[in-house]
Amino acid sequence: MFDRIAGRYDLANHVLSGGIDFVWRRRAAEIVGNWQPQRVLDLATGSGDLALAIAHKLPEAEMTGTDFSSEMLARASKKGLKRTVVADALHLPFADASFDCVTVGFGLRNMTDWDAALREVARVLVPGGHFLVLDFSIPSGPLRPLYRAYLHGCLPFAAALLTGQRDAYAYLGESIEQFPSGQAMLRLIEANGFASARCQPLTGGIATIYTATAAAR
Repeated sequence: MFDRIAGRYDLANHVLSGGIDFVWRRRAAEIVGNWQPQRVLDLATGSGDLALAIAHKLPEAEMTGTDFSSEMLARASKKGLKRTVVADALHLPFADASFDCVTVGFGLRNMTDWDAALREVARVLVPGGHFLVLDFSIPSGPLRPLYRAYLHGCLPFAAALLTGQRDAYAYLGESIEQFPSGQAMLRLIEANGFASARCQPLTGGIATIYTATAAAR
């Protein structure tokens, strides 16, 4: 599915979010930049937007992007991401404690086993290494019904016009509804090898940044 939409993936993201996805990634990159890691892994990197935003903040860091879609990685490489690896996030081809920081933007939600993915992230991080998740969430308050109407009604139709692949986006609303958010996500993260988990809602809770550190093994 991701191979099929790779050519118009960036366009769809920017149009369907009204361009706010740039702001979300910039905020995530600022957080990672403050940590000053030397070795960064971006899981489910897709076309590389988050990895490249982080690389801009940390030009001296070694940035690696992984994804199971070779077509997405080809797009990321063309945009300037120097090191890409085709890999399943549940079985990463890296040794224990290989990275100082691991990030995943809009990708954890799509993984078939969130617990296993988090444990694998903890494995490849050095003890005390930083972890950041950026993903969609469901806002509360008056924005909630409006967002749900857009998510389940307008978005699949607009995505079909932009990409010609309606089925590739039909699942999106349901996946966001089912994905843990807020305190539920913090508990999930801390149950799988992390400590000091925190969350930062963005744009009224349409997206959320989660951060944590790898617990000592």
